[in-house]
Amino acid sequence: MTRWAKYVSPSNAHPEYPRPTMVRGEWMNLNGLWDFAITKKQDSMPTVFEKSKILVPYPVESALSGVGHIVEPDERVWYRRTFLLPRTWIGRRILLNFGAVDWDTTVYVNGKEIGRHTGGYDPFFFDISNALKTTGAQEIVVSVWDPSDRGGQPHGKQVLNPGGIMYTGTTGIWQTVWIEPVAKEHILSYKAVPDVDNCLLRITVNAEGVGKSARVKVQALSGEHIVSNAYGTPGAEIMLPMKNAILWSPSHPYLYGIKIVLVDNGKQTDSVKGYFGMRKISIKKDESGINRLALNNKILFEYGPLDQGFWPDGIYTAPTDNALRYDIEVMKKLGCNMMRKHVKVEPERLYYWADKLGLLIWQDMPAGSNPPEMRSNFESELVRMVKYLENHPSVVMWIIFNEGWGQYDTPRLVNMVKKIDPSRLVSNASGWSDTRCGDVIDVHSYPGPAMAPAEPNRVSVLGEFGGIGRPIKGHLWKEDGSWGYVSFKNAEEATDMYVGLLAKLKPLISKGLSAAVYTQTTDVEVEVNGLMTYDREEIKFDAKRAAEAAARLYEPSQPFRVVVPCAEQQAGIIWRYTTTTPPSRWQEVDFDDSLWQEGEASFGTVGPRIGTRWETSDIWIRRRFDLDSVPSHPYLNVFHDEDAEIYINGVLAAELKGYTTSYVLYNLDSSKTSLLHKGHNTIAIHCHQTGGGQNIDCGILESMLLEKHQRNN
Repeated sequence: MTRWAKYVSPSNAHPEYPRPTMVRGEWMNLNGLWDFAITKKQDSMPTVFEKSKILVPYPVESALSGVGHIVEPDERVWYRRTFLLPRTWIGRRILLNFGAVDWDTTVYVNGKEIGRHTGGYDPFFFDISNALKTTGAQEIVVSVWDPSDRGGQPHGKQVLNPGGIMYTGTTGIWQTVWIEPVAKEHILSYKAVPDVDNCLLRITVNAEGVGKSARVKVQALSGEHIVSNAYGTPGAEIMLPMKNAILWSPSHPYLYGIKIVLVDNGKQTDSVKGYFGMRKISIKKDESGINRLALNNKILFEYGPLDQGFWPDGIYTAPTDNALRYDIEVMKKLGCNMMRKHVKVEPERLYYWADKLGLLIWQDMPAGSNPPEMRSNFESELVRMVKYLENHPSVVMWIIFNEGWGQYDTPRLVNMVKKIDPSRLVSNASGWSDTRCGDVIDVHSYPGPAMAPAEPNRVSVLGEFGGIGRPIKGHLWKEDGSWGYVSFKNAEEATDMYVGLLAKLKPLISKGLSAAVYTQTTDVEVEVNGLMTYDREEIKFDAKRAAEAAARLYEPSQPFRVVVPCAEQQAGIIWRYTTTTPPSRWQEVDFDDSLWQEGEASFGTVGPRIGTRWETSDIWIRRRFDLDSVPSHPYLNVFHDEDAEIYINGVLAAELKGYTTSYVLYNLDSSKTSLLHKGHNTIAIHCHQTGGGQNIDCGILESMLLEKHQRNN
């Protein structure tokens, strides 16, 4: 359980208004204890719910729900409760709202079926006015069927048999349920698009039940002060002037208030309040012509964690609103300016806290297997996700697929999302399955880091890396079976590794890397790769050192000079090589390699530019090069898959374990810099492969930023 669980009770289960971008003054929260039953999927509504109760809005599987039952695909869950309609609401339309229910939901009011909804992540509502009685208790019954990962629908990382990177599922109501009264003529929704370049907020208000005479008034507020007014009609774009606007950013998350008033036949029939941020996300070329991510027309490196959004006590539902806020506060404390919301869509309160506290969000579409018969459902849920979150300034990128999970028709879906929301960037797929469309090319590398080469029309980002594991007893989901991509036993060692990984990002940034996503915010069940433990009690690294390492990512990137080119920079580079074990002195400068074969770099089966095919378990390569001068701050520029030993002039300069998915830089410290000589030099490499694809290539770069800093001092 988390520290917030003790504050949860039937009388205060998520009492906050759940839709902060469109607030109405009158509403009734229906969270709390509901009657509950589980039947077979095909069974009809229970006539008696007996004495079983569930605490809404916590999932059936969670401890906080009071049930803790793993729902099988052949089961159906039922909820029942009553409420009394306030006298002042009589004669008005009553909307029954659900934040999210997973997955196939049917709602009954006073025995009458009101409607059905499929989708586990988006809000929906029904007008229940015609089903209400004139007096007495009003009964709501909700029926839910959820096949979890046995169906083809979007379900993210929810599975029936959790383990590894897959976690416990969520069934049924998992976000707030509430009712609110409205007039027949009322506001349904609005879309607010900041236009920073033209000093405007472009807003479209959608209304229900209105005639041709309906008008909309929109006000922008700074505190209580009205800074702008505009008028228009429902369904048409209204341009709200925002001259000299304060721009929203992670370092200064300024939010304007907004008030929307609907008038029909000269009478005010509805009004809502919300907020917006004036910000722009775009792609901009730097001084070297490399595409970069830009916020408000200024290049900004984006860094933060992969955020799974799971909780040990609430599974998909945070125990309290303060718990949601805490995760974002910790990300800010650790120096992050972004998070990638991973294959899950959250309650709107989380995005509110990101807007208010200042954290950029890359939003994944929850993954599903997406068989052909379910693809229309996937696309419907994708569209609803975009529309649900379109008014949040924190959300700056949509990610349609993750690592090829259920991937299909990618270019078409990218274009579809771009058409719905041209104001944000779109990633076609994070990791592995790029289809050369969208705004970014995204790779994953564990522990990494790595990057895809910069492209003329897209931005290079690192969608996942890191995964430093550190299990802490007393804070584990299970005492046995925990795992991490790389594991450490204490905070000092783990922090050293974390700081080292972030330091390796700097040279990649100079080559065009524009963002990086660290795996992950917290431990989740048996996966212990978190910046925090699953219960959020421990930050597993030294927070001060972690924040300092992150801060360095936002400093000017290092320009590099090519000293010794590799295949990444130049075609036709020739090495001597052999796949037969050579004599023991093979790495020495004076070794005679004249009987070795000649081949063009790089060597292997995978990589951006294969010159010579290598398919054996081991290869030894040698190359001679001349230097007019010795570089002051040299870096090895290496693609290695897998283990590599690199010798410079006969001395071991680097011993690299594992594999990379792109060229990465390794700093040659002062003791290794002296290995290079003016004039003739030799580099010799042994690479060992155990399975899968393979590649080896190496060059040398020099950091010019460090050289410039040294001259200036």
